Amino acid sequence: MYAPPPKANLLVIRSTDIERAKSFYEIIGLLFGKEKHGNGPEHYSSGVDGFVFEIYPLKSKDKSTANLRFGFKLDCVDEYLPALVEIGAEILESPHDTSWGRRAVIRDLDDHTVELLC
Repeated sequence: MYAPPPKANLLVIRSTDIERAKSFYEIIGLLFGKEKHGNGPEHYSSGVDGFVFEIYPLKSKDKSTANLRFGFKLDCVDEYLPALVEIGAEILESPHDTSWGRRAVIRDLDDHTVELLC
């Protein structure tokens, strides 16, 4: 008897400006609520299909999450890029067709590498 494989359910990134980071991810369709747990900091949280994406403030004593690479599946990658670039995203790989679908890779406002796929 085998258990099902684990399913990712949480990703927490850190930002020097959580308001700015929230606006970036809202462009691709994430909806956020502000939360605070116990003595922890206020942060933003978005939940979709059992997966929670959170943006916490980056304090001087915290380790940066900038080396992370993560991705989102969207309905149309090309549609979102102009608005993301307008607020400061950097395109690392322009949209192109791959065996996984149409894909672009960008750098968000906190230097996270983000794959967008449709």
